[in-house]
Amino acid sequence: MNGKLTHFDEAGHAHMVDVSDKPVTHRTATAIAQIHMQPETLSLIREGRAKKGDVLAVARLAGIMAAKKTHDLIPLCHPLALSKVTVDLTPAENPPRVEIEATVRTTGQTGVEMEALTAVTVAALTVYDMVKAVDRGMEITGARLTFKDGGASGRFEAP
Repeated sequence: MNGKLTHFDEAGHAHMVDVSDKPVTHRTATAIAQIHMQPETLSLIREGRAKKGDVLAVARLAGIMAAKKTHDLIPLCHPLALSKVTVDLTPAENPPRVEIEATVRTTGQTGVEMEALTAVTVAALTVYDMVKAVDRGMEITGARLTFKDGGASGRFEAP
């Protein structure tokens, strides 16, 4: 880490980073998050009994759409042509939760970390929205980057 915050100019003002001189490289990022819930809520999701429909399918699509719209949500993100977005949602027990993982790929001049993080958080929010009528106490946790590759800063793998 170089210690320099790239989204601030010399005067300390927020600005969009100029990536025009950066080389085009293959870039990948993976992020994870979880949404914890009551056991009955997890059963409802697994069994496809939610009144709003297939929770995991809708959340997957929401995560993909969110990754593609990250630049509309995060003010200083560049609009990117994404080449691949995957969002996987896996029900898990002990504690009852849905684990979410998103991987985003592009070939470009800036990374896709924010797109992967946006995908997992919006997917988690979508799960919440679809079953909140039966469990308002759900908790979204652990949203973090687990992998990043490409660009000048190279490879990052979370421990």
